[in-house]
Order: sequence, then structure tokens, then C-alpha cells
Amino acid sequence: MSDTPVEIEIVQSLSQIAPEDWDACACPESFDGGAPDDPFTTYRFLNALEQSGSVGQGTGWQPQYLTAKLNGELIGVAPLYAKNHSQGEYIFDHNWAHAYENAGGRYYPKLQVAVPFTPATGRRLLVKPEFEQVGQSALIQGAVQLAANNEISSLHLTFCTEQEMHAGVEMGLLARASQQFHWMNDDYESFDAFLASLASRKRKNIRKEREQANAFGGTIRALTGDDIQPEHWDAFWQFYQDTGARKWGTPYLTRQFFDIVQERMRDDVILVLAERDGMPVAGALNFIGRDVLYGRYWGCVEDHPCLHFELCYYRAIDAAIERGLSRVEAGAQGEHKLARGYLPVTTHSLHWVGDKGFSEAIERYLVAEREAIEENIDVLTDYGPFKKNNVEEQQ
Repeated sequence: MSDTPVEIEIVQSLSQIAPEDWDACACPESFDGGAPDDPFTTYRFLNALEQSGSVGQGTGWQPQYLTAKLNGELIGVAPLYAKNHSQGEYIFDHNWAHAYENAGGRYYPKLQVAVPFTPATGRRLLVKPEFEQVGQSALIQGAVQLAANNEISSLHLTFCTEQEMHAGVEMGLLARASQQFHWMNDDYESFDAFLASLASRKRKNIRKEREQANAFGGTIRALTGDDIQPEHWDAFWQFYQDTGARKWGTPYLTRQFFDIVQERMRDDVILVLAERDGMPVAGALNFIGRDVLYGRYWGCVEDHPCLHFELCYYRAIDAAIERGLSRVEAGAQGEHKLARGYLPVTTHSLHWVGDKGFSEAIERYLVAEREAIEENIDVLTDYGPFKKNNVEEQQ
């Protein structure tokens, strides 16, 4: 590798980068015509956020994309944002901000390497093949230097890969462990084959929930590509607004975002709709990765027993089995997912805090938190719905 230094620059709009240059770093695996590992760091997804006004002026997510060039060649990029709040991150630091400001510091703005509003694990340091080590190091160093030079309190990389977590720790960043629930496809040929792997009581409960959900008085459809029409997005926007208002106060994504997704990413999504009397009453939106289905948003205008479980969890399992995908990531939080076949897994983030004393205090906290999460995952896994010791049970 050349001894030439890597040049780090800040780009405040993706329009300043050619889509093919960004994607050569973000999703080189898709250049064979297949799907990217995950769609969320692709140019088209991040640009949809920007063009729709979901990020940018007035949102608290101000793009500061990092670029790394070696001998004039773009070898790495990172979706970096300056933030003046801690909303839409799903690995939350509200307590850190409160303690920092109580001590007389100014926590915001901070820097965040993340996919906004998207608690899905994936690469955050997007580097071309064969430049992984030099590119990752340069992007981390560049982000930390940017924070330090501008007296910004902290830098956070959320939902990064395990490999990135280890690389960041070697460079002095603090690692944080969190927990999600994922469904794993053990080469199941059908949903019934998945059910056969469960303990009898759990299997019967899921069958009962599916029966209740599908008796809501209408039909359920899974739409993708050109089958999704504008009226479907109109209905889903209502669902999304209702959920957003109840959970976050205001929805993160604008209505235009979904129009851009339909224009540029309609083959990357599965929209599951429950319709009654010809009208959609509930829906769940999934994004399709190369080997993973990502459950993202749910909402409804009518409440029906178990319909949430059916649309969000069971229909996602159906789709993953049908497409031969290895995993379903159903988003953040939710121990109720355990009884539905989704097991706890560890997710990772990295953090840099400029104040040495505060950084040391956070490091101590993270050690204790990580131990608690590991213990919780062990306990929850043991309570999982699957048969123990491969003991056969009666149907």
C-alpha cells in the first residue's frame, strides 16, 4: 500500500458525489446485479432521505458526509451527520447528554455516523475492497479530528458491524453493546417447518395468533415492485403518521420519501397490507437485503387482535423462507418478539467523547451495561420458544 496520506473531506450533499462512486464503497457486492447486503447505505436510500427533506435543514440531522481519497481515488465514505438532539437513533444517549450538561458542558451538537431512523446493523465505514484497513482508519481518524477541531462533545457510530467495533476499539473508541431480536432461518422449507422446531405450547400459540389475525374480516397482501400503487403509499403514510405521533411525537420521514422509494427502490421493499371492505386498515413495510429482510415500519387505523404480529413478524418469516433469506431483523426493542421465534442478539456501536473524565465515566458504565446485556441475552435465549435438546414433541 502506498505511503501517500489519505485525504479526508466533508461533503454536505450527496449530489456532490457520483452515485456510482458512492456505491463502489457502500455496496460493491451489488455490482454483479444482485441486491446490496443492505439497502440503507446505498446512494439511492440516503439520497431519498436528503431529497425528501427527512434529513437536512430543520430536522436535527445535518449531513456532513465524510469522503476518503487516496491519490485522487475515492476509497471510502461514511454517512456522517451533525445532530442537535438524540432522536431517531435507537441506541440512545439521553442520559449522557443530561449528565454532560448538568456538569456544565455542551453536549449538542454531536456527530453521528449512522443511517437515520434505521436500527439495522451494517457497515458504517464504507470502504472499497482492498482498501479496508487504510480506509477504515482514515475515516475514524477524520471523524474524531473533525469533532476535536470543532470542540464537538462526541462522536457516535451506531449499529456498526462487529468487525468495525473491534477496529474502532483498537483506535481508542468506546464499544457499546445493545440488544435486538432476530429470526434465523434454519433452512426451513415452510412456515410449518419452522413451527415444527418450536416447543408444543409455543407452536400452538403462534397458530392461534395467526388464526385470530387472519379472521379480522379482510385480506392480507404482500406487495413489491410495480404492484405497489400510489394509493397504497397514501394508506401507509396514514399508518406511519399514527405510529410516529404516538411513539416520537412527529414522524421522522416525510411523505415524499415514500414516493422516492417507489420511484427508485420499489423492488427493494415488501409492503404488507391488511385490507377490509377494499380499504387498507394496517400495514408493515420491509426492506430487502441480499440475505436479510429488514422490518421497518408498522401502523394501523383499526385495532384487530394479533394483526400486528401477523403483518410484522409472521408475514416477514413467510417472505424470508420464500426468498431463501437467512434472517429477519424486526427492528429495535421488543421482548414480545421472543415468543414469536425471534431470538436476542447483540448489536454494536462505537463512541468517542472529548472530555477525558466524562469518557472514563462512560467507559465504566459501558462495561457494566455490556455484562448485563450478555447475561440478559443468555437468560432470554434459554427461555426461547424452541425445543430443548432436540426432544421430539407431539404436534
